[in-house]
Amino acid sequence: MNDTMPPEDFNNERARISKQRDDIMDIMTEKFKEHIANNDMNRAMALADEYFEWLHPDIAMHEDTLYSHETELKRTYLELTSG
Repeated sequence: MNDTMPPEDFNNERARISKQRDDIMDIMTEKFKEHIANNDMNRAMALADEYFEWLHPDIAMHEDTLYSHETELKRTYLELTSG
Protein backbone atom coordinates (compact mmCIF):
# COMPACT_ATOMS: atom_id res chain seq x y z
CA MET A 1 0.00 0.00 0.00
CA ASN A 2 1.21 3.51 -0.78
CA ASP A 3 1.67 5.34 2.52
CA THR A 4 1.54 8.87 1.07
CA MET A 5 -1.65 8.52 -0.95
CA PRO A 6 -4.98 8.23 0.89
CA PRO A 7 -6.42 4.71 0.56
CA GLU A 8 -9.48 5.92 -1.36
CA ASP A 9 -7.24 7.69 -3.91
CA PHE A 10 -5.08 4.60 -4.21
CA ASN A 11 -8.15 2.41 -4.81
CA ASN A 12 -9.52 4.87 -7.37
CA GLU A 13 -6.17 4.88 -9.16
CA ARG A 14 -6.08 1.07 -9.21
CA ALA A 15 -9.62 0.94 -10.59
CA ARG A 16 -8.76 3.50 -13.29
CA ILE A 17 -5.64 1.59 -14.37
CA SER A 18 -7.52 -1.72 -14.36
CA LYS A 19 -10.29 -0.28 -16.54
CA GLN A 20 -7.73 1.21 -18.91
CA ARG A 21 -6.03 -2.16 -19.28
CA ASP A 22 -9.39 -3.86 -19.85
CA ASP A 23 -10.24 -1.28 -22.52
CA ILE A 24 -6.91 -1.88 -24.28
CA MET A 25 -7.52 -5.64 -24.17
CA ASP A 26 -11.01 -5.24 -25.65
CA ILE A 27 -9.77 -3.00 -28.47
CA MET A 28 -6.82 -5.29 -29.19
CA THR A 29 -9.08 -8.36 -29.30
CA GLU A 30 -11.53 -6.61 -31.61
CA LYS A 31 -8.72 -5.53 -33.96
CA PHE A 32 -7.20 -9.01 -33.94
CA LYS A 33 -10.53 -10.57 -34.94
CA GLU A 34 -11.00 -7.90 -37.60
CA HIS A 35 -7.59 -8.67 -39.13
CA ILE A 36 -8.34 -12.41 -39.11
CA ALA A 37 -11.75 -11.83 -40.75
CA ASN A 38 -10.06 -9.73 -43.45
CA ASN A 39 -7.43 -12.44 -43.95
CA ASP A 40 -4.71 -9.97 -42.94
CA MET A 41 -2.52 -12.46 -41.12
CA ASN A 42 0.55 -10.21 -40.98
CA ARG A 43 -1.26 -7.54 -38.97
CA ALA A 44 -3.08 -10.12 -36.86
CA MET A 45 0.18 -11.85 -35.95
CA ALA A 46 1.97 -8.55 -35.29
CA LEU A 47 -0.80 -7.62 -32.86
CA ALA A 48 -0.75 -11.06 -31.25
CA ASP A 49 3.03 -10.86 -30.90
CA GLU A 50 2.82 -7.47 -29.20
CA TYR A 51 0.13 -8.63 -26.74
CA PHE A 52 1.18 -12.27 -26.39
CA GLU A 53 1.32 -12.17 -22.59
CA TRP A 54 -2.21 -10.74 -22.44
CA LEU A 55 -3.59 -13.32 -24.87
CA HIS A 56 -1.99 -16.48 -23.52
CA PRO A 57 -4.53 -18.16 -21.21
CA ASP A 58 -1.90 -19.47 -18.78
CA ILE A 59 -0.30 -16.10 -18.13
CA ALA A 60 -2.95 -13.51 -18.99
CA MET A 61 -4.17 -13.08 -15.43
CA HIS A 62 -0.65 -13.14 -13.99
CA GLU A 63 0.83 -10.45 -16.24
CA ASP A 64 1.65 -7.42 -14.10
CA THR A 65 0.75 -3.92 -15.15
CA LEU A 66 3.40 -1.60 -13.79
CA TYR A 67 2.61 2.07 -13.40
CA SER A 68 3.68 5.04 -11.37
CA HIS A 69 1.72 7.94 -10.02
CA GLU A 70 3.56 10.90 -11.55
CA THR A 71 3.18 13.26 -8.60
CA GLU A 72 4.27 10.61 -6.11
CA LEU A 73 7.22 9.67 -8.30
CA LYS A 74 8.37 13.31 -8.55
CA ARG A 75 7.96 13.80 -4.81
CA THR A 76 10.00 10.71 -4.04
CA TYR A 77 12.69 11.74 -6.53
CA LEU A 78 12.97 15.19 -4.93
CA GLU A 79 13.16 13.64 -1.45
CA LEU A 80 15.93 11.29 -2.52
CA THR A 81 17.98 13.81 -4.49
CA SER A 82 17.77 16.94 -2.35
CA GLY A 83 20.17 17.38 0.53
